[in-house]
Amino acid sequence: MFLGVTSRSARGISAAVALLAIGAVGCSDAIDSAKKVVRQRSVFSLDTGDCYNPNSGVTDTEEVSVEIVPCGEAHAGQVVGDFKIEGESAYPGDDGASKIAEQRCPVESGKFISDTWAVPEGVGLFYYYPTKESWATGDRAVSCTYAKESGTFSGSLKNTSLNADQQAYLKGANAVYDALWANQPEAELPEDDIAGYKKQAKAVSTALNSHLANLKTVNQPETSKLREKLGDAAKAWEDAASAGSTDDFYIAYDMAFTGIDPSKTVAARKELKLATTVPADDAEVWAG
Repeated sequence: MFLGVTSRSARGISAAVALLAIGAVGCSDAIDSAKKVVRQRSVFSLDTGDCYNPNSGVTDTEEVSVEIVPCGEAHAGQVVGDFKIEGESAYPGDDGASKIAEQRCPVESGKFISDTWAVPEGVGLFYYYPTKESWATGDRAVSCTYAKESGTFSGSLKNTSLNADQQAYLKGANAVYDALWANQPEAELPEDDIAGYKKQAKAVSTALNSHLANLKTVNQPETSKLREKLGDAAKAWEDAASAGSTDDFYIAYDMAFTGIDPSKTVAARKELKLATTVPADDAEVWAG
């Protein structure tokens, strides 16, 4: 999973606002420009739920301020979670801050967006994190956002009106994939970090067993079939976590990873009246 990275800027917003000249344009353009000025907010004070348009590009390395807009209007992104970096006495560097955001934002965003499959096509996870300069002023906040690199979308990404069965399914499913990606070892191959890969397998196994427990409350045919398949996958993840050798790990991991292929959940999702299009990034990962 590849996540976009955007850092904050320690510069003030006055210069950026001053560049929004409105004196030599037509009436409607002047009104639009004036509205954009009024809507400016510093990237240091974003709130979860805010819909916004960046003044720079979505993937630009630094941002000073953004235009906050009603979510019913076309916008490029929405803040879907936030947290403060803790336990670091010194600035962890751009790479360190980015890594912290990459690990935490999928979990934080999951508290806001229950079903990531319902996110519009082309909208992906990005984040704003402190720069060295802003860190020196006490900035520790990370804003997790879903944004579109090109174009806009309308409406809030927050899922509402989910029934008990939908909530039970999504809670468990999200935890499984969060465990998978949050514990992904840096080493590309298991033989280069077998302990790290076994730790990941243990985390996924634990999350998957919790998911299976949640699914026991969902008495629907396709969901029951999925629960049986995931039971086999859970056993494979357990075997991977306790593998005595790298070869044993590979044998178990192949079955375990294949067992949680998102495409195998489509029938159950359709039955539960949830989104059924596998996100492009996930489809690419499991396609190999």
